[in-house]
Amino acid sequence: MYPWQQAAWSQLQLMRERMPHAILFHGPQGVGKADFIEAFAQALLCENVRPDGHACEACASCGWFAQHNHPDYRRVRPEALEDEPAGDGEEGADTGGKSKSTKAPSKEIKIEQIRALSDFMNISTHRQGLRVVVLYPAEALNMPASNALLKTLEEPPPGTVFLLSSNSLDRLLPTILSRCRKFALPMPSHAEALAWLQAQGVLDADSWLREQGGAPLAALREAESGSRDDLDALLHFLANPAVDSALRTADKLSKSALPALVSWQQRWLYDLFSVKLSGKIRYYPRYQKELAALAARVHTASLNRAIKGASDRRAVADHPLSAKLFVEDMLLEYTSCCT
Repeated sequence: MYPWQQAAWSQLQLMRERMPHAILFHGPQGVGKADFIEAFAQALLCENVRPDGHACEACASCGWFAQHNHPDYRRVRPEALEDEPAGDGEEGADTGGKSKSTKAPSKEIKIEQIRALSDFMNISTHRQGLRVVVLYPAEALNMPASNALLKTLEEPPPGTVFLLSSNSLDRLLPTILSRCRKFALPMPSHAEALAWLQAQGVLDADSWLREQGGAPLAALREAESGSRDDLDALLHFLANPAVDSALRTADKLSKSALPALVSWQQRWLYDLFSVKLSGKIRYYPRYQKELAALAARVHTASLNRAIKGASDRRAVADHPLSAKLFVEDMLLEYTSCCT
């Protein structure tokens, strides 16, 4: 549990007496949704819950949970994230072992993973309590998996609770949304997140936090990685857009995580728009001079087109036909708006 989650935890306890069959936790990526859900799942299975709603950490159920082999618990996440610890990075979980295929691990939650829950849900629980299914990120469900999950949510097995997590509700089927109780996990305040990062020993914590949109776990992960070459290369280009440098930069960034590139550009465009209208900067204060110069010459209509283009591009960033062409198009479109 993180300091900024205490109020949400207390609010969640009010639902315990009339537990819905499915709860969809939603909020920005990097705020600790997966860790929050794991803690709640353990508490639901705990045989001696503490007065504050947390698991006791001492009963047989808590022992099984800590060893990742609780018989009444299943976790579903994409194969590409199966090697990450439970709760790590908001997005990942057990999928039944590593794939023996030489293909790249899937980033989707597949229908086979949903169908594999059938036997689990149709047998009696081992401790005469609840059975719990955790699934995240919900937007990783492909269409067949979404439809299979929807059928289960429409006729939920008795004694089963689904805990889902999403970074982006608009990427989920409306029918799934309608069958879950939504529970928001918002971003912490800047001061609260900054204090936590500083307590973790992060140097220049304010810059890391701002560049990651205020998400403390994302800021910590990037700070610990010790590498910001891709971000710095993109920001250098965005501050000095030109056709020839667009092609060079695209070649350098073609192997980067495309959703991250688009998100960084969206934050830059937000700052550029904000500087133009109000003179304020949220994400990249280190580039105050460059943002001010660009804001003075870019037309508002052009900037609006760039913002819309970045939003449209984010929707397809996970599955581009060609990564290099994707980045080239992104940078060239931005150049045309700013020159």
